Amino acid sequence: MNNGIEFHNITKRYGTDADAPLAVKGISFVIQQGTLTTILGPSGCGKTTTLRMIAGLESPTSGRIIMGGQDVTSLGPAPRNVSMMFQSYALFPHMNVIENVTYGLKMSGIAKPVAKARALEAMKNVGLVGYDDRLPSELSGGQQQRVALARALVLEPDVLLFDEPLSNLDARLRREMREEIRTLQQRLGLTVAYVTHDQSEALAVSDQIIVMDHGVIAQAGTPQELYEYPTSEFVAGFMGEAMLFPAQANAIGVVALGPLSITPRQRVHEGPVKVAVRPEAWNIGAPGTGLSARLGKLAYLGSNYEYTFETELGAIFVVSPDLAHVLSVGSSVGLTLADHGVSVVQVS
Repeated sequence: MNNGIEFHNITKRYGTDADAPLAVKGISFVIQQGTLTTILGPSGCGKTTTLRMIAGLESPTSGRIIMGGQDVTSLGPAPRNVSMMFQSYALFPHMNVIENVTYGLKMSGIAKPVAKARALEAMKNVGLVGYDDRLPSELSGGQQQRVALARALVLEPDVLLFDEPLSNLDARLRREMREEIRTLQQRLGLTVAYVTHDQSEALAVSDQIIVMDHGVIAQAGTPQELYEYPTSEFVAGFMGEAMLFPAQANAIGVVALGPLSITPRQRVHEGPVKVAVRPEAWNIGAPGTGLSARLGKLAYLGSNYEYTFETELGAIFVVSPDLAHVLSVGSSVGLTLADHGVSVVQVS
């Protein structure tokens, strides 16, 4: 069975009132065994509720959940063999690292020597060799997260769940830990469901991304599919930074954006559309080419410059990696579009 997790028309309503709003509205998806799927969306979209239903911490109002080929809809967490890593880490402050990691095994009745051997192996997997006797208060945020990860792994779950696992870390540690989680998942062949609201995090770690909006799935696919080929205005705006411009498609599907002409990679019908343009998709050229623009603001970020241009389409935000030719405020340029980072979605 290739399907680690299957949701079939799952709904979730909190409360017994039939008129109570649905937190999750008839969603269906598959997470293949041995892959990492990120459930992504803004606050209140239903992603954490979905994760809790995978864990068995919440029961669906209707629909079926299949895990490893078995219907687990009515089962609690224990029979599902899942481990969940929370945002807060939830370490026991009075226990040292080895005690925290072995806690779940002890509660399961595993013999102490076996539990310790498995804990040491799990700690080795997450880079915590030699940290056995330290208390959580003696660890950095990244080290505490590794303890929580080792505690989840030591139970040898069929499915590992993450709920916003990196939100308490600074930017450098977030990058390091997401790389470690992805490497560990691939090396051990884990089936992972990963909840976050951070688009760059989702793009970096996922085999599949499920974008949720108001309790429904807005789009699901690979990171590249969602970034390059969004199917709705919401996904286009949510997956990475993008500016959305109203435009018009003609009878053959060519889109006019001011003086610029765009041939979409997917078929669009004649009528109003939205063009999503990533900041890196703009090419800066000589005045008189493409879209006339005047530089209003700039910011130096070390590896690139951020420019805000004034144009007939309104203010346009551009990221330029060219550090050798820096524009000055008031400069006139022409803006054209690259082949990447531009997508067209139909207005419903």
